[in-house]
Amino acid sequence: MTISTPFDEAERRAWAGRAAAYERSFAPLCAHPVPALLDAAELRPGLRVLDAGTGTGAAARAAADRGAAVTAVDADPGMAARAAETAPDAAVYVAALPRLPFADGRFGAVVGNFVLNHVGRPRAALTELRRVTRPGGRIALTVWATPPAPGQALFGRALQAAGVSRPAGLPTLAPEDDFPRTEGGFARLLSEAGLTGVRCETLAWEHRTTAEQWWSGPAAGVASVGRILVSQPPEVVTEARRQYDALCAEFTGPDGLLALPHTALLTCGRT
Repeated sequence: MTISTPFDEAERRAWAGRAAAYERSFAPLCAHPVPALLDAAELRPGLRVLDAGTGTGAAARAAADRGAAVTAVDADPGMAARAAETAPDAAVYVAALPRLPFADGRFGAVVGNFVLNHVGRPRAALTELRRVTRPGGRIALTVWATPPAPGQALFGRALQAAGVSRPAGLPTLAPEDDFPRTEGGFARLLSEAGLTGVRCETLAWEHRTTAEQWWSGPAAGVASVGRILVSQPPEVVTEARRQYDALCAEFTGPDGLLALPHTALLTCGRT
C-alpha cells in the first residue's frame, strides 16, 4: 500500500520553508483550541504524551507546562525545528503520518491539533495514532468544521471576488479517504477506528488580529488559500488584496482589529 498520496506530497511542498510565516499569521489562531484539547486528553503530570503534527509547538509547550512527558512530531523539518525552540522540554522529531517511529502503546495520550486536515488518509493516520497509544489511553483531535465560519471564509470570498478559482492541479482528498467535518462525522471516524467513549464538540471563537497580519500568511503561500494566491499573476494578487481590504470592513471593530469568527471540532475517545 502506498503511504504517501498526491495530497500528502502537495502538503509537504506547501509547508516547506514557511514555518516563520505560519507563526506570524495563522499560528495564534490554531493555538486557541489547545487548552480544551489537552483537557480532553486528560493530561496529568508525568503522563507520556505525543503531539502529532506539532507545527511550531504550541500544544507541545502547553503539555510540557502541565508536567507531561512530551514527544512531538511534524512532517516539515522547519516546523519541527521551530517547535524544538518553542517547547525545549519536549523531544521533537521529523516524522509524517501514517507512519511514526514509535513502538506500539508507547504513549498514554495522543493529541493532534488540526493534524488530520493535513494528511491524505485520515483513517490510516488515526489507525497509526491508535497503535502508538497504550490500551486505555486517550486520543484527542481537532479539525476545522465544515461549512466554514465567516472568518474562515474571508480569504475564499476575496479570491472569488477577484475571479480566482481553485487550480485544477491542486490535489484534494480522494472521496473514499475523506469524512464529514461535522460533529457526527468526526465522532464516527474515531468510533470506526475502535475508540470508545467518543464525544465531539464544536469550539467557536473570534480570532482578533490586524488585517495586515492576517493577509501576511496567504501572501507568503501559507495554507491552501496561500498556495492558490501565490500562483496568480501580480495583477490578480493586487485585485485579491483590494477585495480582501473591502471585505475586512465587515469584521473590523472600533479598535481597528479584525474579529474573525471561527469554528473547529474537538473529538476524543479511549483506546
